[in-house]
Amino acid sequence: MKEAPEIMQLRTYTVRDGLLDEWVERWRSDVVPLRRKWGFEIGGAWVNRERNQFVWLISYKGPGTFEERNAQYWASPERKAAGLDPDDYLLHTEDRTVEQHY
Repeated sequence: MKEAPEIMQLRTYTVRDGLLDEWVERWRSDVVPLRRKWGFEIGGAWVNRERNQFVWLISYKGPGTFEERNAQYWASPERKAAGLDPDDYLLHTEDRTVEQHY
């Protein structure tokens, strides 16, 4: 039987001028460890300096759905304690759900 393709989200964030490097550092130090703690996997992250964008790939394979686990992550006391408000850094976000086929 063929295994179902892995579902991931490809997230593209347009960052406020002058804050791209600071955003990357905050993402690495605050977001990545907590996402991993909640069972998410980070497939990579990239910076497009020409467009002031940050692009990353996230997936989840645990109990429940991605959406359920994502809501739990955002509601967690650890997430709130991080003191990181994405609106301070991000002008626009775009999340695309994609399937891995290769």
